[in-house]
Amino acid sequence: MTLKIASYNIHKGVSAFGRQARIHHLKDAIATLDADLVFLQEVQGQHDLHARRHALWPQQAQHEFLAGDSHHAAYGMNAVYNHGHHGNALLSRFPIHSQANHDVSDHAYEQRGILHAVVDHPAAAIHCFVIHLGLFAASRKRQIAALIATIERDTPADAPLIIAGDFNDWNQRLSHDLYTALGVREAFDIDAGHRHPAFLPASLHRLWKPSRPNHARTFPAGLPWLCLDRVYLRGFEVSQARVLNGKPWTSLSDHVPISAELQLLQPGQSER
Repeated sequence: MTLKIASYNIHKGVSAFGRQARIHHLKDAIATLDADLVFLQEVQGQHDLHARRHALWPQQAQHEFLAGDSHHAAYGMNAVYNHGHHGNALLSRFPIHSQANHDVSDHAYEQRGILHAVVDHPAAAIHCFVIHLGLFAASRKRQIAALIATIERDTPADAPLIIAGDFNDWNQRLSHDLYTALGVREAFDIDAGHRHPAFLPASLHRLWKPSRPNHARTFPAGLPWLCLDRVYLRGFEVSQARVLNGKPWTSLSDHVPISAELQLLQPGQSER
């Protein structure tokens, strides 16, 4: 069964310094992806200053506005300030069975969280984790350790798993920890041919380390060079993974989105 997903840091739905509201154009652009699951970062749950500055600012929280009538929404509030708050969100075409937000803030100047939502897909309960890691390497290392511990505690080992978001991992040092601990693979590594060797049994897949990661370049939007945005998977085969470059994406956020088409594997079926 095919599942379409996307991940996108929407920069709070505004241009630099909040001069222009982009949230309406973002909604139109995200709708063109026709994604079943959309993993969003920097989602504005509330911003009283933007609401006063921009005449057409939505009365709803951004995750509710972007979900519209076609998707359900889960929101994890991370950064809280006098005039509002923002965090991560998941938009799902399927009902969301449960959600929890885990605080992984590493210091007082960056509020970060992991949103865990369980989606009631017709074929299986899919565990979705939306993440936006910190700007410092040591913080990211500790936040990845917290993510791994959360997944090992709260997610069955045989459950379909998607971890997506802005990892801020410009030097590409975090993937091996996830590969080793969780047995996941990153969508663009898989799409580029970095699959498990045919001779390797499924029980040893998590030990396989691709020789050279091939993560997507997504930042800055005008000339994507850094590989900040990722989709890690378990229990899926990747049919296609792509970066959404060009218009309108270059004018909507400082990141460009990534998308993937997945095939949900049957129990006992190994990834290729």
